[in-house]
Amino acid sequence: MSSSAASAPGARPTADDVPSTTVHDARRFAPSPAFAAQANVTADDLAALPTDPLAFWEQQAHRLPWSAPWHEVHSWVAPDDADPLSPRATWFAGGRLNASVVCVDSHVDAGRGDRVALHFEGERGDRETVTYAELQRRVAQAAHALEALGVEAGDRVVIYLPVLVETVVAALAVARIGAVHSLVFGGFSAEALRFRVADTGAKVVIASDGQYRRGAAVGVKGIVDEAVAGLDHVEHVLVVRRTGSPHVPWAPGRDVWWHDAVDAQPEQHVARELDAEHPLFITYTSGTTGKPKGVVHTTGGYLVQASWSHWAAFDAKPDDVYWCTADLAWVTAHTYVLYGPLSNGASIVIAEGSPDHPAPTRHAEIIERLGVTVYYTAPTLIRTFMARFPSGFPASFDLSSLRLLGTVGEAINPEAWVWFHAHVGGGRAPIVDTWWQSESGAAIVSTLPGVHEGVPGAAGVALPGLTVRVVDEQGADARPGESGFITIEGRWPAMARTVWGDHDRYRAAYWSRFAAEGLFFAGDGATVDERGYVRLQGRVDDVINVSGHRLSTIEIESALVAHPLIAEAGVVGVSDAVTGQAVAAFVVPVTQPGGAGGSAQGDGLDVAAWRAAAADARSELAAHIARVIGPVAKPKHVLLVPDLPKTRSGKIMRRLLGDVLDGRPLGDTTSLQDETVVPAIQAIARG
Repeated sequence: MSSSAASAPGARPTADDVPSTTVHDARRFAPSPAFAAQANVTADDLAALPTDPLAFWEQQAHRLPWSAPWHEVHSWVAPDDADPLSPRATWFAGGRLNASVVCVDSHVDAGRGDRVALHFEGERGDRETVTYAELQRRVAQAAHALEALGVEAGDRVVIYLPVLVETVVAALAVARIGAVHSLVFGGFSAEALRFRVADTGAKVVIASDGQYRRGAAVGVKGIVDEAVAGLDHVEHVLVVRRTGSPHVPWAPGRDVWWHDAVDAQPEQHVARELDAEHPLFITYTSGTTGKPKGVVHTTGGYLVQASWSHWAAFDAKPDDVYWCTADLAWVTAHTYVLYGPLSNGASIVIAEGSPDHPAPTRHAEIIERLGVTVYYTAPTLIRTFMARFPSGFPASFDLSSLRLLGTVGEAINPEAWVWFHAHVGGGRAPIVDTWWQSESGAAIVSTLPGVHEGVPGAAGVALPGLTVRVVDEQGADARPGESGFITIEGRWPAMARTVWGDHDRYRAAYWSRFAAEGLFFAGDGATVDERGYVRLQGRVDDVINVSGHRLSTIEIESALVAHPLIAEAGVVGVSDAVTGQAVAAFVVPVTQPGGAGGSAQGDGLDVAAWRAAAADARSELAAHIARVIGPVAKPKHVLLVPDLPKTRSGKIMRRLLGDVLDGRPLGDTTSLQDETVVPAIQAIARG
């Protein structure tokens, strides 16, 4: 961007005043003095925090209502191939608490029972508001119902539900009785669900009769029946009536309606006091390579870090209306919809269905109507909005209630960051761009919005109590700006303790590569600058090796999205006889050629128009990449496509793009938010 006039002397720089590149952006966005003054963590607060990690986390642990104190803050046994139980960690050993009490009862007991706990937005327009007192009653009833079905402390319960009030209630009820929940995305296939039910050995599966997808009622119970067939450890399937289908397959004696089991139960329940290391939930990684890993998070340390990081990074205020748009099955929602916000007494928003149904402005309408103050979403959705509304949402929507924005899921392109700041945040709301993983349990890298400058495309710095290092293949610190592996040094309270049923895999997957350096590595690449700001480069598996040059897919995508022709981009490496790998760019244009859309098989899609448009754009985009990054990064293949394959959590499934061009069988597509996208891309690729 360029500016025709400089800012007035003494004014804070704007996006147009500061020279930048599309990849390593030089623009800086400091918090306003007013925001900084009211922030939960100010510069003075940050300077006063304990520098010793154990002292810091013990200080934060006192924020929670423990029923018994801990006798040891932390213990650690380092990874050792000769010790099958290593590595192992404890945090706040001996301390006792209950997640449901922390997130619900503590607020009611403090006289805040009439505060709104959650606003529910149904896809078909139905809405519900639940106070903390009402949430406490409903969780108590569900806890009694689960106990009546034979669920005991330590048992596993799989929750296969769309985003509903009952999903929140079920998770908290499972935690209340000391069982272990595993939430599974409601769009997964029977095969994907079966793996998770079998792997956990679940005693109960909680599901719905059906769910709504873009206005249509779709049956779900049959998928569940297929998934649990022959699994003798599944004693009951507890069914939430969502669509009211008159034809729900039923297994008498095993299947139970939620309303029959729950509604007549007592409205008070004594929660079980649990050890800090008692398992709270199992969440499964995507499993794009090998079978999914069920990473286990425990109760005490996880809650300490989830609660503090939400309070600090999202500047949680008593009157906030907080909306994290993640599906409740993803770890993002565990930490920053459920346990973090509810532990801080937030009023959260949960929304069933797609963000563009029944209208592409659905999110803007909800923000305006509910007065949302904090909005945390995925870069993919931001880029979708940016493509559809390049000048921002229609002026008829008032987004002035927003005071803080957040992004999560993968690296955000600088231009998308700036659009988000200008057109959703009104140029006033800071952005916290968090980096963390299923295995880390809570945010590791971010900015503290009252302290740090926002840098488009850079996640920020390690949060207090944490240390990250970007290292080379030998484990030595990478030079500023040099690509490397982002690792976490030491331990932290919310860290996953194991892989369910396979501790050897936990040690090998996360601790073996840099065991000598004592670093945790979960597979992401990054750079870090002189100030400690981290720029993520995606999974190291996504790095493209062209004639020995390691290229980041995120960097190339960022450069493409900065071009005025391009709304979104997905970049992969494909096989090449000369260079080993070549860069392939799948780009969504701002203006779509020919007949956009078509059926899942590409019927109705004007393939010739899309291919002709790609031919016209190829040289211009290649020249653009050569200028911004270098000639070696020029894409050999450029395909213009109507959309990119994305998971419901907002990540581009680059693996599927590579499968299409290399002619490999497609892998698992059950987590796609739109199953018609890949066939349309295949039609264009085949010509």
